[in-house]
Amino acid sequence: MLAAAPRHLRVTAAADSGDAVTRSHLGDGRCAGWYAPPVPGWRVAIDAECTDAAPPVTLARRFGSTDFWGRWTRVECLAKLADVPVALWWRRHGLEVPPGTVWLWRTLPLADLVVTVAFAPADLTDRVDLNRMGRSRSDGGASNVG
Repeated sequence: MLAAAPRHLRVTAAADSGDAVTRSHLGDGRCAGWYAPPVPGWRVAIDAECTDAAPPVTLARRFGSTDFWGRWTRVECLAKLADVPVALWWRRHGLEVPPGTVWLWRTLPLADLVVTVAFAPADLTDRVDLNRMGRSRSDGGASNVG
């Protein structure tokens, strides 16, 4: 599914995005939406940001500006899938993916956006327990399939 992600992503006006499986609202009134059939046993999340926007100064200082929006959208998706506020994710992991995660994701450009679509097992027992996990470095994207 992630290999075919460009075919399943669309950017539309928010009013026209109601049939998306999931969507990310942008500040300019558009939505990036995921328009693919559900994948049995998996939950999906999406996040998108405008590539021409400068990262917020305080966040860039804290997490670095290299590939900021790619890392940001990925973490937003993973926090959604883990059902935790993104601020809690930051405290635990920064803008990194903890080693050993079961998530699958792809981050790609779409028009003037950077978009991440991510999947996690729907079974609650397979989801991350952030209370047991300490802060970690990136594992080099070992869970990344795209």
